[in-house]
Amino acid sequence: MTRRIILTSAAAMALLAGGCGGRGGDAADQAAATAAAPVDTAYVASIDAWHAGRVARLTTDTGWLTLVGLHALKAGPNRVGSAEGADVRLVSKAPAAFGVITVEDVAVVRFSPEAGVDVRTLDHPDAPVPAGSRLFTDLEESTTVLVQGSLTMHVIDRDGRLFLRVKDREADALKQFAGIARFPVDPAFRVTARIEPGSGTVSVPNVLGQVSEEPSPGTLVFNLAGQECRLTPTGAPGEGLFIVFGDATNGPSTYPGGRFLSTEAPAADGTVVLDFNQATNPPCAFSEYATCPLPPAGNTLAVAVTAGEKRYAHGPAHGEAAGH
Repeated sequence: MTRRIILTSAAAMALLAGGCGGRGGDAADQAAATAAAPVDTAYVASIDAWHAGRVARLTTDTGWLTLVGLHALKAGPNRVGSAEGADVRLVSKAPAAFGVITVEDVAVVRFSPEAGVDVRTLDHPDAPVPAGSRLFTDLEESTTVLVQGSLTMHVIDRDGRLFLRVKDREADALKQFAGIARFPVDPAFRVTARIEPGSGTVSVPNVLGQVSEEPSPGTLVFNLAGQECRLTPTGAPGEGLFIVFGDATNGPSTYPGGRFLSTEAPAADGTVVLDFNQATNPPCAFSEYATCPLPPAGNTLAVAVTAGEKRYAHGPAHGEAAGH
């Protein structure tokens, strides 16, 4: 089964909702606001150090650059391997017959390796996996990660739909990674937002076409480039916030499906700092096999956020996300 979702369409629809309003918004206004911000070398150094850590995490042998497959699992037995005709067809370096994953129901998934194929788990690398072993998904307390050669794989649960996610620590994308281009660090894009309480949840779409209800403290209201802007984050009380947002740079300069931004937990007075210099590409910018959230309705800003990561030059073509 193949899926193909054009993220530029989602971003265009979100633009209609608009996350900013009021005076300003043209390039001259934004340039003037940016030019007025003083250069703080210590601040720039702190953002550079943060980004270096981000790249280090991305380039581990289990990071997003190692993704080489995302396969839907059907109810009942799924024959897994690289041979033509397999229900779940792995990359060519995998054994022709790898084993069988049996989906008894969403809560119970089991695996039996093919005879003669040495499969271990990340938690128990010294013992082969027995037939009929339970596979715990990514939503459970201890996810089962199967290991065979340079390949690892585990089951992910997306609102009741199960997929086998496959990684290769020798993936070409990891070997060829040469960094992520960024806009110059600009303190004008570090702003303080206040929270307007909302309904307590927000509807978040993803590239699979699903929509999930996530906890949210309300709407973040802030000023950027002379405009009052609004974004709705996800996050439980007392926790840091996570924002999926789009802006006017999506497509030409940044990933068409939007970017991510994480914050500290809001202060007692309901304010929180948004530093768009820490805006990052979603995993879908690096791999066609990721399952990324998209900006919720109203989370695309009319201003150009020329801060944070730019579009990854070697990512999936045309800003599309595809899987098998």
